[in-house]
Amino acid sequence: MGKSPTPDGEPGVDPAPPPYFPYVDPQLTAESGDAYTNGRIDVHLDSKLAKSLAQIADQQQEGLSYAPDYIAAQAAQPVACDVKLNIVIQIVGSRGDVQPFIALGNALQSHGHRVRIATHDVFEDFVKESFLEFFPIGGDPAQLMAYMVKNPGLIPQIKTLRDGEIKKKQVMVAEMLRGCWRSCIEDDPLTQEPFVADAIIANPPSFAHIHCAQALGVPVHLMFTMPWSSTKAFPHPLANLHSESMTNPGTANWVSYGIVEWLTWQGLGDVINRFRSSIDLAPVPRTEGPCLAEALEIPMTYCWSPALVPRPQDWPAHIDVCGFFFSDPPEYTPSPDLAEFLQSGPPPVYIGFGSIVAEDPQQLIDTVLTAVSRAGVRAIVSKGWSELAGPADANVFYIGDCPHGWLFRHVSAVVHHGGAGTTACGLLNGRPTAIVPFFGDQPFWGDMVATAGAGPNPIPHASLNPQNLADAIQFCLTPEAEIAAQKIATKMKAESGVTAAVNSFYRNLPLDRMRCSVIPGQPAAWVYTHGKRSLIVSKAAMNILIEYKRIDAKDTKCYAINPIIIENRRWDPLTGVLAAATSTGSNMLQSTGEMFYNPYKEFKRSRTGRLSEGGSSSSQAFMNSPRSDQSQSPFETAGNMAGATLQGFGKFSATYLRGVIVDIPHAAAEGFRRAPQLYGEKPKDYGHVHDWKSGAIVGGKNFVGGMTSGVAGMFTHPLKGLMEEGSAGAVKGLARGAMGMATKMPSAGIGLMAYPFHGISKSIEAAFRTKTPKAIVSARLREGYALTEMMQLSQAERDEVVQVFDVLLSSMST
Repeated sequence: MGKSPTPDGEPGVDPAPPPYFPYVDPQLTAESGDAYTNGRIDVHLDSKLAKSLAQIADQQQEGLSYAPDYIAAQAAQPVACDVKLNIVIQIVGSRGDVQPFIALGNALQSHGHRVRIATHDVFEDFVKESFLEFFPIGGDPAQLMAYMVKNPGLIPQIKTLRDGEIKKKQVMVAEMLRGCWRSCIEDDPLTQEPFVADAIIANPPSFAHIHCAQALGVPVHLMFTMPWSSTKAFPHPLANLHSESMTNPGTANWVSYGIVEWLTWQGLGDVINRFRSSIDLAPVPRTEGPCLAEALEIPMTYCWSPALVPRPQDWPAHIDVCGFFFSDPPEYTPSPDLAEFLQSGPPPVYIGFGSIVAEDPQQLIDTVLTAVSRAGVRAIVSKGWSELAGPADANVFYIGDCPHGWLFRHVSAVVHHGGAGTTACGLLNGRPTAIVPFFGDQPFWGDMVATAGAGPNPIPHASLNPQNLADAIQFCLTPEAEIAAQKIATKMKAESGVTAAVNSFYRNLPLDRMRCSVIPGQPAAWVYTHGKRSLIVSKAAMNILIEYKRIDAKDTKCYAINPIIIENRRWDPLTGVLAAATSTGSNMLQSTGEMFYNPYKEFKRSRTGRLSEGGSSSSQAFMNSPRSDQSQSPFETAGNMAGATLQGFGKFSATYLRGVIVDIPHAAAEGFRRAPQLYGEKPKDYGHVHDWKSGAIVGGKNFVGGMTSGVAGMFTHPLKGLMEEGSAGAVKGLARGAMGMATKMPSAGIGLMAYPFHGISKSIEAAFRTKTPKAIVSARLREGYALTEMMQLSQAERDEVVQVFDVLLSSMST
């Protein structure tokens, strides 16, 4: 996880993680990638997965239309948001990851929104000092960061499994997922003021964002400091690419994102799906999890300067690059000895490695001091978390905490580990930059700086020696590097990253769907149905209308501003049916195991209780026995064992019936429906199935459309081919028509039953998933009451709300 820009470019003050050191144990991963302790992943581009992704990449790039001038101009336009929202910003990471969102939160707050920062408990004071609402999500950022250095994306190594760390960290991730959900609907921990999120902003490693947004039906917007969206412009910042056969660098770059996401999902998929189950959401299909954000086209804003890393041209319009997040430089008065050092000679070179804890700090400082001497420069050395210190030297000044925003104005060049915040601050001040990366995305920033000409090629920390560090310092002092850095600085100073990010957020909001019909400045939270028409009303309006008995609660339901639909996409009938059958078989096998294992667990539990009872010679010992209160007679044990067997058999039967009646036929119908895309024809979309009624409608539309299109295609395709290419085109059209009939008509026939059964299944599942919807209803009602009290509306103002509602209601009836 990368260090984010801080308002003054200053590194965070988190507790120091364990020392960084190389690690050489073998990895537990698939053939497509290996994880290493430098927080990076070796991506093997000759694997089957990589080659399959490469084919998809080539197909997606064919006919790609992009208008960079139009999109850039659109992104720069200011956007107004007249709806005052409850916005929760969910962040997982270090202080450097939290700090840019503080600046964003303050900007959104100044626009009249209520902003809640949901992050780790250790940042409570930091958030509250910025006058923002804080909500704790749990998790220890120091432990999580140290773990992710060794296991990028939570992809476990063998030693990690052996030490039991993966289980501990998955427990931590589960805690943070639950905390993120609670941050969306629970009252303020300090003031007890009710809160229900109307929109979610998050960094990708918080992981709960899309799932919370789906449960609430609200917009979600991701923001991050390093690239997380597939592109051919550069590889994933955590990936090391290895290939003997993939010669196209653009394709290799694009594939790296898919593999990193796929490997990440292997470490997190089960945890996320258990979390989804806890908030009454269906599990994400195995094939959809890795690419969920891109498949759903979730808006993404990247917080770096396009002057350093230009926006890739193959990114769609919902992805923006807005600039680094900076606040005004802090007021700072240097100590007398620092001021004297700065005035006693030419501007020094800054050298510091921030929160990196070196395995051998003495070796590192010896390397630094020797390099400074060989380069013939003066230096300011930041002690950092490694507590770097050396002998007294008139040309070297050792410094503790000092705002980079102030310090970098007084140096000639900067040498550091490559955190995004430190990189941004150095370039903002026009300072040539040499980067010594240790892990994670730091090599990426080193490459970007070198590509821009503002610094030398990055020096991996393991390769650092006095000579190459001295050479890097000398490179930074060349006129060419200084000119390149100054050009970047000029462009960065013309940017306003926070303002651009706010505009990006507003531009991607469905504002027309968010406005309350009765009080337009408030976000809609409820939908009131009257006959065949409906009105959307805010939490406060709902409270007033219920108070005036204009609305019956049974005629309202929670309004989904931004419904998120996650489908198990099928690409053809063969792979669709095979995947559904495999999933059904796997679940049946698991149920079979439970039929035998669960009775054994009951038997073992009963024996444990009796042994505890029999092994105690005193009544006190018996009372203290962990199972004494649960001891069972043989008949009770036999009954429990039989019940466990029946429960397993019931699960087995339900899995079998669902697979045979619902999943496999639905996969076949969807596979046949989508098959025409294999020969260039766009399949028709008949809507989404979410209950029995929509299932019946989709099944009927698919039957009529499939039959009609299948038969008509036998005539229209040959005729079109004849007109375009003559007799050869007619033959091709005839073949296409035959293929259409062979796919559309089976989809129509199978789907006539498959879609309704799929809808019935959805309705049954929804009937049992009521806990979270009820919690959302309760939270919105509480906030509606609180908002009404806080607004202190006069009787006339309340009457006006009711009158507007009555007018709208009467217009609906005419």
